[in-house]
Amino acid sequence: MEIGFNKSEIMNRSLSYAVRAFRQEVFSFRLDYPVEVIEKAGSPSCLHYYLWNPSLFLDHLDFDEHGVPQKRYRAQGPQYNPLFIAWWGLSNLEQYLQTQDQAYLRKFQVQVAWLKANAVRRDDGAVVWPCYFDWQEGLCKLTSPWISAMYQGVVISTLVRAYRINGDSELLNLCKEATLVFSRPIEGGGVKTSEGGRTLYEEYPAYPLPRVLDGFLFSLLGLYDLAVETGSSDIRQLFEDGIDGLKSTLQFWNYRNKWSWYGSHGYLCPPHYHKLNAVLLSILGRLTDDDDLRHFARVWDPKSRSVVDKIEIFLMFIFTKNRARLRLPRN
Repeated sequence: MEIGFNKSEIMNRSLSYAVRAFRQEVFSFRLDYPVEVIEKAGSPSCLHYYLWNPSLFLDHLDFDEHGVPQKRYRAQGPQYNPLFIAWWGLSNLEQYLQTQDQAYLRKFQVQVAWLKANAVRRDDGAVVWPCYFDWQEGLCKLTSPWISAMYQGVVISTLVRAYRINGDSELLNLCKEATLVFSRPIEGGGVKTSEGGRTLYEEYPAYPLPRVLDGFLFSLLGLYDLAVETGSSDIRQLFEDGIDGLKSTLQFWNYRNKWSWYGSHGYLCPPHYHKLNAVLLSILGRLTDDDDLRHFARVWDPKSRSVVDKIEIFLMFIFTKNRARLRLPRN
């Protein structure tokens, strides 16, 4: 939707975004991206999330009068997106844990209250946090309202930590009902797909499948958090099924044991998404004690790249990203 903006404003804003994106990709390209891994995260009662970067996912945010962020999109304008609201909550929770400043905890609680108030219980019993704007992801068009495995997973991780703080059982019940979409295929209103008989969870559950890896990995962490908190064998099985599917399809995202592809978009991941892929795999490898996941985390580690590798990755990224720009629809 483009309500509130005329065609000229949208075109000017689109050009500004395109120029800024190209300049950042070429002149600000850095192979590595700083992400702190929090090793104790994932244990029962732990409030820390698994990784930390003070600016990750927090660009282009405006805040309403309550302190809830809206993401500024090029074509859609400012929109509430449950992912960024949950992530803003987790970011403030981490800063509270580091500083004990109550102001950060209050900001976390504001985001939790929004997520609780805006949970949607569907007729099929599933609880979802939809996005109420249309979105073009590669060749795939998502029409409002749409859901995401990643968004469900990060919200679950946020609410599990809120439950550990305040004991609000309704938060845990929302999380349990939120897992129903992981057991249902896209055609049935879920986020589950199958590849070679194995299960995957889609950040963008629509066809043709974008198959973005980091969204899949974040969704698995949400399932893991809830399985640890509840002890539910059903939720644990959803997690295990996703891990099995992940291991069987990792080569799909693998570029020459050096880097990762950005799903089915036809271009290499930008550095921060690639670093997330490697870090998230290392975290899941630790949680599951799985050598296959640890292997890909190691071979995708940007620090292990030679000078020749770095030049190859940079040139391939610029080439494939701009080739994709020319052929793919844009928001």
